[in-house]
Amino acid sequence: MIDLRQLAHERLIGCFVLGDVLIDCGPASRAQTLIEALGERPPRVLALTHIHLDHAGAAGTLVEHWPELEVWVHERGAPHLVDPSRLLASAARLYGDDMERLWGRTMAVPQANIRVLHGGEQIDGLEVAYTPGHASHHVCYWDAAGATAFVGDVAGVRVAPSSYVLAPTPPPDIDLERWRESIERVRSWRPQRLAITHFGCFDDVAMQLDAIEDALERSGRLAQELSLEQFVAALSAEIDSHEDTRGASAYSLGAPLEQCYAGLERYWAKRESP
Repeated sequence: MIDLRQLAHERLIGCFVLGDVLIDCGPASRAQTLIEALGERPPRVLALTHIHLDHAGAAGTLVEHWPELEVWVHERGAPHLVDPSRLLASAARLYGDDMERLWGRTMAVPQANIRVLHGGEQIDGLEVAYTPGHASHHVCYWDAAGATAFVGDVAGVRVAPSSYVLAPTPPPDIDLERWRESIERVRSWRPQRLAITHFGCFDDVAMQLDAIEDALERSGRLAQELSLEQFVAALSAEIDSHEDTRGASAYSLGAPLEQCYAGLERYWAKRESP
């Protein structure tokens, strides 16, 4: 695992190296850190779990650096790598003036470098599963040889060494029902380890998957019952009360609580609309 040290913090965004496959790449703002960490072992493949900027923003920069790099992405996300204008406009609505500081300059990925995934593929020793819920274009990767599931955001945010799990639920396409189905898809692999972008590789798999299911149920209910301010206060207090966390600020950097509320609010509004 490579720690990108996002915003000069440890254990916020990580990338995984599996042979010559790099799984997720983080934002463009940390591309140089990633390139230096990879050094003399450039990847042949960049396998993206999804196209959110904290997972995939550096993809275009890496292709510019390594022009032969093949980029794997789900079919729903592929058009937004080739032309990231809508993705960036959506992110700008969330982050405003912080876009450059957080994510850097996101570059397009040439169509020729993209391998479109649908889910169900067996490629280079990895099984691809379509796992929506956090994002409509999310996939997970199963390395049977290493008994490790690379799960992006499906298993939540957990800032090691804590056992606390936060559900990252930003807009625009949170779907709690499909997310629970995706968790069951990961369970079906019976992994011995979960590789989680935010942040770490964990072998207490059953606990982790149970915890993200509980977190989804709890935060979903709170978003229905509470105002934004009350929701943020409730989750902040919950995180701070957990004895082995580094506090709410560490978690909110990985999944800003205001955005978690906004994603759930949008989800419930869609569910309740006629």
